This record gives sequence, structure tokens and C-alpha cells, in this order.
Amino acid sequence: MKIALDARWIFNEISGIGAHTRELIRHIAREDHTNSYLLIFSDRTLAERTWAEAELSDKPNFRPDIVPWSIFSPHSQLLLPSRLARHGIDVYHSTNYMIPLSCFPRGRVGKIRCAVTIHDLIPMLFPSATPRALKSRLFPIYRRLMLEIGARADRIIAVSEASRSDIVKNLHIPAERHDSVRVIYNGVSSNFTPAAPALHNDPIRPRMLLYVGRSDPYKNLPLLIEAFAHARQKVSFPIQLKILGPPDPRYPEAGQRVKELGLETVVNWAGYQSSAALVKAYQDADLVVLPSRYEGFGLPVVEAMACGTPMLCSDIPVLKEIGGPAAFYSPLDHSPELANGIVRVLTDLELRRNMIQRGLEQARQFTWAAAAKQTIALYKELAAVPS
Repeated sequence: MKIALDARWIFNEISGIGAHTRELIRHIAREDHTNSYLLIFSDRTLAERTWAEAELSDKPNFRPDIVPWSIFSPHSQLLLPSRLARHGIDVYHSTNYMIPLSCFPRGRVGKIRCAVTIHDLIPMLFPSATPRALKSRLFPIYRRLMLEIGARADRIIAVSEASRSDIVKNLHIPAERHDSVRVIYNGVSSNFTPAAPALHNDPIRPRMLLYVGRSDPYKNLPLLIEAFAHARQKVSFPIQLKILGPPDPRYPEAGQRVKELGLETVVNWAGYQSSAALVKAYQDADLVVLPSRYEGFGLPVVEAMACGTPMLCSDIPVLKEIGGPAAFYSPLDHSPELANGIVRVLTDLELRRNMIQRGLEQARQFTWAAAAKQTIALYKELAAVPS
């Protein structure tokens, strides 16, 4: 079986989708020594970096294919299908929503089978939550594209049950095709491990809150800033907030709120971080906070837990699905309650101990090895579908 895995979602700065793609490749290579894999890149340097990071140098069943078009290029739509056919590909997998539409006919099984991972439908469900994103500004095109992908893909991979439910409903997947939408959870990299245990209850030791993610409005970062300001007034020890994620000039609201509340000296905008620095930030934090209105999965939840750091997040279904009994939940869009949650987790030593232990157990449920095995099984299932 020949599988083409579209790795053009790996960019210079590794995002959640890029990390998903890299880890999936790495663990598929560890699990599958029989089938052949063609990894599609549009940047030779990124291909070489991925080869090293995913430890592919001794994997003869993996080889790169450097194409001259980005995944969003019209040329990719027009020319990738014939390229896949020349390589004799049986299954094509895009690790995010975009696929070459002409390769996969509506209403019938094509010569090449298609699997696509759809992480979330945020621009479709909440267009006001990403008002300046290209997908929101071109919403009619984005919506039509997603409906076409839903109709054409042989299998859709969702990364949570909550996301699967959204996909089935909003992409109008008919009842007879509901089984074609499968849940394969993200894993958490083995790099995310606890540091040496250090439970402190020193009344004057500064505590560190950590936020990891983007600045889009659905992430609720301004609300976190307000809750952070309230929490500082409720405790006798200093609290600082560290924000990890690429700066986004489209959404300056959180930065403006920091200035309005006079928090410039206690909020650290750390920007994009390397993988090693990200792990260290989780390990050093006293609490990780994710107040999102919507997520497809919520990688910071399991990354924090795997590092032995308590996790506080909004009580939306997907985060309760991923965080299980290990996270502390706050009502969505309620700044005072979020502040109370921050104070509770920072001051209740017994609660922290329990959250750390339960978090380590919860994180162990999400492994890239399991994700890779389930994905390989899906490829085999697709290749066996008669034309």
C-alpha cells in the first residue's frame, strides 16, 4: 500500500497542526515498516528538518516529495492529482482540512482514497470569534469548501467526540455516512514530562500562571487578563502571567487590557517558543489556564498535565472531554469565577496534589503511538474499499 501524507502543514514555527503532523509521522514510522509513505512538502529545508525530528533517516519506506506549490495554491488543486496518480498512491491523507478536490469525486469512490483530519470548525460555527482571519473574511468560500470536503472525503478524522459531533452536523454528513467520521485523539509528546517535584506553600513565593495559544477572540485572552487582575487582589503572594504564542497584530485587545489594568510589569509576553522552552514553561508554571470558548481538542490541557502542572479551563464540552476528572473547570465567560478558580488552585495544597496526580493519569490516555496505530488501521481499511 502506498500512502501520501501531506506534510505541508509543518511550517517554520511549529503550531498545533504542525506538531500534530510531525508527531503522527514520527509514530507511524515507528509502527509501520511495511507500507510505503510519500511525505509531501513544498519546502526542502522543512523536509530535511522533519526527517531529522521524526527520525526518518533509517526508514526506507519513507521518502519525501518536494512540490513547487503551497497547500493553498490553485496549482496544487490542479496538478497534485496527476502527481499522486504517477506515484501510484492508494491513500492520500491531509492532516488539516485542505484536499485536492478534483482528485476525489462527489458521490463515488475514486481510484485514490482520501482521508482528511478536520481539527475544528471554528470559522463556520463562530465566525465572529475569528473576525480578522482570512477564513472568516472569505466565509462563503470557506463554508462551500468545507461542505465539498465533507462530501468528497472517504474518511474524516476528528480529534475529539465534540469535534466529531460538530463535523457531522455542520458538514451535513448523511446518516449512512456517519461511520465515515472517526475520532482519533491527539497524543502528547514524550518530551512533556514533570520536573523534579516541588510543592510549595510559601506565602511570599511568586506564583506563575501560564497561557499557551493564539490571541484569536475565541481563546478569551482578555477575559484571562481580567481574571488575573482580580486574582492578584485576593491573595497575599505575588502572581505573574506568562503568555506563550506568536504575537498577532490583528487581535490587540488582550495587550490593551493589560495596559488599562496597569499589569505591564507582571504580564510577560514570551511569544513563540521552541519545543524545549515550551516544556520548561509548563514545568515551571504553578497553573496553566485555558479559558477558550471553543477548541477542537485543546493540546495545552494534556501537555500541562503530562508535565505535572495543574490545569484550569472553561467548562465547554470538549475541554471536559479531554481534561476529564483531572482539570479544574470554570464557567465559560465568567471573569470573577475564573479568578476564584485561579485562587483556589494556587492556595489549596491538597487540591493541587490531587490535580497533579490525576493529571498525570489523564495525560497517559493520550499517546501518539495509539493515534498512529489507529491511523494506519484506517489507511488499511480505506485501501480495501472496492472501486
